[in-house]
Amino acid sequence: MRNFAYHVPTEVVFGAGAVTQTAALVRKYGGSCVLVLYGGGSAVKSGLLDRVCAGLREAGIACEALGGVQPNPRVDFARRAIEKAVEMKADFLLGLGGGSVLDTAKATAHGAANPGRDIWKDIWLHPETLNASLPVGAIPTIPAAGSETSDSAVLTDEESGIKRGLTTQLNRPAFAILDPALAATLPPYQAACGVTDIMMHTLDRYFNPATDNQITDEIAEALLRVVVRNGQAVVRDPSDIGPMSEIFWCGSLSHNGLTGLGGKKDFAPHQLSQALGARFDKAHGACLAAIWASWARHVYKTDPARFARYAKNVWDIDATFSQEEAALAGIAATEAYFQSLGMPAGLPALVGRQSEAALDELAALCSFGNTRTIGTFQVLDQADMRAIFAAANDRL
Repeated sequence: MRNFAYHVPTEVVFGAGAVTQTAALVRKYGGSCVLVLYGGGSAVKSGLLDRVCAGLREAGIACEALGGVQPNPRVDFARRAIEKAVEMKADFLLGLGGGSVLDTAKATAHGAANPGRDIWKDIWLHPETLNASLPVGAIPTIPAAGSETSDSAVLTDEESGIKRGLTTQLNRPAFAILDPALAATLPPYQAACGVTDIMMHTLDRYFNPATDNQITDEIAEALLRVVVRNGQAVVRDPSDIGPMSEIFWCGSLSHNGLTGLGGKKDFAPHQLSQALGARFDKAHGACLAAIWASWARHVYKTDPARFARYAKNVWDIDATFSQEEAALAGIAATEAYFQSLGMPAGLPALVGRQSEAALDELAALCSFGNTRTIGTFQVLDQADMRAIFAAANDRL
């Protein structure tokens, strides 16, 4: 087992009806004036927003709501939310929705605690300067990003066309309410994107240079098996509370750091997919599915035994296969599973077949203009990124 430090301070309250505890949790963590952020109309149509705000006010907690967070959350909206939080003297942020809403709540909390500093130019691009934030509560309505317990958040700057993450312990929410019933009306495509994202958060930790973290590896493999077992059921019927409960909890565990303890996170597929998301404004889960198999086929020879183990322990691939055959079969099984959920296997199904110039642009975007490499399982330079995008461009 490798050395690690692990600290996840987020209090998790899980189960149907858990949302009724919102006001008590806000007060427990010091909130007296709350800005509630949400996305589109579903939180309004379902009555969830009204229930949450009414519960806060009944408990004597002031609150205002601001909606309109978009997928691939925008810096400009975060700036507006920060202005609102400062104006109302908010001392607590509450995110109600998917990962984009929760990430925006984190950004708003950082900006409101650091007035006078621009959230993108002064904080997001310089995370080492962030020393203060407001507490955040998370009520996810989509099992996917795991932002409710993670130390990360992502924003997209439309002006520069850059989508970039920020990692800091200050991103950890004070509490997370996981109520599987809140996802009962999810459209199948969103549910499929969520299942894909959950798997990818563990896959991007599992495929790393460390191969002697036995308990971490087996936790990761178990989580992946549970997601595979329940993912299709959730896409077919998100109101089926049994599978949805499993997927909801897997989403949080997959991105709170547990499934990668002792290893160096790879996250190259995430970086590649962020370039796709920034360029084409597509759902994060779909971008991940479109790139993962091409990444895997590009890097598996770095450690084919690792991929063969994954194939056996997650997909029950026949042990009589050679190591390379098992590795490739595991990759193919993953790709086929994503497709069974309705996810794309490559760029043509996601954004259409791309020109050579467009592939060059994607590689430059991902490499920050050839100034960085990505990944730890295999370190990838801009040429590798270009090759992976090209391979994904040939997948139908």
